[in-house]
Amino acid sequence: MERQFERNSFAKRLKSMLKVDFRRAFTMPLLYIMVGACFVLPILILVMTSMMGATTVDPVTQEEVAAETFTNVWQAMGAASGSGSTGGFGSITETCNINMLYFFIAVWVGLFVAEDFRSGYAKNLFTVREKKTDYVISKTLVGFVGGACMLLAFFIGAMLGGGIAKLSFDLAEVGASVGGIIACMFAKIFLVLVFVAIDLAVAVAAKQRAWLSVLGSLCAGMLLFTMIPMISPLNSTFLHVILSLAGGGLFSLGLGAVSNLILKKTSLV
Repeated sequence: MERQFERNSFAKRLKSMLKVDFRRAFTMPLLYIMVGACFVLPILILVMTSMMGATTVDPVTQEEVAAETFTNVWQAMGAASGSGSTGGFGSITETCNINMLYFFIAVWVGLFVAEDFRSGYAKNLFTVREKKTDYVISKTLVGFVGGACMLLAFFIGAMLGGGIAKLSFDLAEVGASVGGIIACMFAKIFLVLVFVAIDLAVAVAAKQRAWLSVLGSLCAGMLLFTMIPMISPLNSTFLHVILSLAGGGLFSLGLGAVSNLILKKTSLV
């Protein structure tokens, strides 16, 4: 009797790839270090800035000027639209908030993918599996989950840090509401897909050169950094969530195809 070999379907291949990638991600210390740093960071920022005086002395004019500090814990999550925030690097509250974690995600994706090529895992994998698409989809989902964990860790750390620093939790002060904060967090989580797609495309091009992957991802991420507060303000609505999800999906599809093409057209070493 002729033996027939069952052809693996896309769903089975992807399930197998995801199982391996998630196991690798959650057994490597890298993810835990990144998530732990995201938890500790807001505590340090809120507590240390609250210890600053209400005024500081200008070293040039020797005049007392108001110190830029966090007065409300929700400032660590960003700013409401129409609040006058530029969404850039203008002040400490605009720079040292949850939006900077998208740069952490660049480091996470870059190092995780670079390890695949440095260890020879990617070469062995593609010798057995011809489909590069499975790899791209799996890495996108793993990167998304890792990034979402970092954002949630920062949120929890900010709540704890705000309590320690005795900052105000009044939502009205920052022009937000409970629904707005929930929508804001969902929007920021879905925006992770945009940055993961960018970071993955750079990472598969850089291969085992982790430094090049991280540097390229950081530079690319800076081009979109000022857009984050506009798409996910503190007073977000369901529309912001939909726009973030749609943008994440489009970037994942478009740049996922680019990543797939890079893997097919370039050497795996």
